[in-house]
Order: sequence, then C-alpha cells, then structure tokens
Amino acid sequence: MTTDAFLADCRARLAFDLLSNTWNAVVVWALRGGPARPGDLRERIGGISSKVLTETLRRLEFNGLVERRTYREAPPRVEYGLTALGRTLLGPIDAFGAWAFEYGDEVMAAQERQA
Repeated sequence: MTTDAFLADCRARLAFDLLSNTWNAVVVWALRGGPARPGDLRERIGGISSKVLTETLRRLEFNGLVERRTYREAPPRVEYGLTALGRTLLGPIDAFGAWAFEYGDEVMAAQERQA
C-alpha cells in the first residue's frame, strides 16, 4: 500500500524541517562564499541575535551541514563553513529565493487582504 503521508521518519519531511526554520536557510546562504566568524555572519545577516546565531550554527552542525573550525590563536578564533552536504542546499535555497522574488508581492497582497 502506498501513501503520500509525510511520516515522522520521511526524508522529505526531514528536508522540510531543515528549511522551515528561517535562520537555517539564511545562515547556509550567508556561508555560501566560504567560512566566516560568528561576528562576520551577524553583520552579513542582520537582525539575528548572537544567541539565535549560536543556536542555529549548532543545529546546522548537528545535522552535518556546517563545520566548526577552532584556531589556536590569542585570542582564540572560530570559523564556520559549509560542509559538502551543506553546499547541496544552496540550489534549493536559491530556488526558494527566486520564487519569493517572483511571487512575494502576490503573497504580501494576499496577507493584506486578510488583515
């Protein structure tokens, strides 16, 4: 029997869960140019607190999308970069961005009609 349900262990649901958190996709996109320090990421992104950025980076690292590199310097330096797996998300994120660019006005108009 075939079902179209998105079960808890469904791979599609896993992918949707990864991208459903606004900051996950934003941080992945911000890292597309190469590794960055947390302070640099906050500047690139704007509007994200240090706490939320740290939580997001840890979540992305847990899922194998980002790697943390620590450098033994004074003061210590930490950088985050995309893994090969993380880089595979750039295409889907770009596609979502293109969709938003094309249809964002329509979505906002619908929201205004409902307000």
